[in-house]
Amino acid sequence: MGLRVNPTYRQRRFGAELRSLRDRAGLSSGDAAALLGMRQSQLSNIEAGKTGLSAERVERLARAAGEKSDTYLKALVELGQDSGKGWWSGYREEMRPSYLDLAELEAAAARLNSYEHMYIPGLFQTFEYAMAVHRESFVPTPPEAQERLVEFRMERQKVLRGERPPQMHAIIHESALRVRYGGREVMRDQLLKLIEVSRFPNVTIQVYPLDFEGRVAFNSSFMMLEPPVRELGTVQLEQFGKSLYLGDREGITKYSDTFALLAELALPPIDPSAAPEARSAKDSLGLVQHILYPLL
Repeated sequence: MGLRVNPTYRQRRFGAELRSLRDRAGLSSGDAAALLGMRQSQLSNIEAGKTGLSAERVERLARAAGEKSDTYLKALVELGQDSGKGWWSGYREEMRPSYLDLAELEAAAARLNSYEHMYIPGLFQTFEYAMAVHRESFVPTPPEAQERLVEFRMERQKVLRGERPPQMHAIIHESALRVRYGGREVMRDQLLKLIEVSRFPNVTIQVYPLDFEGRVAFNSSFMMLEPPVRELGTVQLEQFGKSLYLGDREGITKYSDTFALLAELALPPIDPSAAPEARSAKDSLGLVQHILYPLL
């Protein structure tokens, strides 16, 4: 089997996890290659995500590192055998690798935790809102590419209604609800869709209010993509139109703690089924409806 020319993020992550196991075992690349019965150059390609590794060899390296979690090992083996192909493969010639990586990570996730401070999360956006965001963005996008990018985003949204959809918890800053991308009608339809999506049994939406007193709002959007084994999770950060992915355990813990604090400080989740008289305090649905009312 030939080497991968452009390994996906998840394939590179498999290589990074093996390198981490090697470091924990205190082995040089030469010593680890000898342990696994291969050349050092082969191990280098594996750690770069350019090729996979058999389950038996993964387990051999894990034993040397003292790894005892069978659940983690099974997930790591499956990660190494993943082809990286899916519906997103049809966009490979026209989308940046980071877009494809995001779709692949979402497809493999058991949980998605998202914090947005300027936009409605992409998995909740209407077509018209997404088009307006691309047109009005500070990151220039050629007009001929905008519709294709939005079509790709609409395809990503299907993950929330699949056979085994991930649990998604989104915290949206009130600012994102008030900026009228595309005008009144576009924003009205977007807020209505937000309420509609909140009815999905696997979706939780909270709003972080502008008038919160006592703590400055977190000003960087991020999404945590957690597969069934949390240790293999990833944090996606948006930086001027580009995605940065963090997979180290320290980074995952940092953003996990931040998200937990944001969830604690945000308003109670949108619950469209709750009767108005049952809401005795300010909540996310009430705030969304308050912003929506002038747009109707």
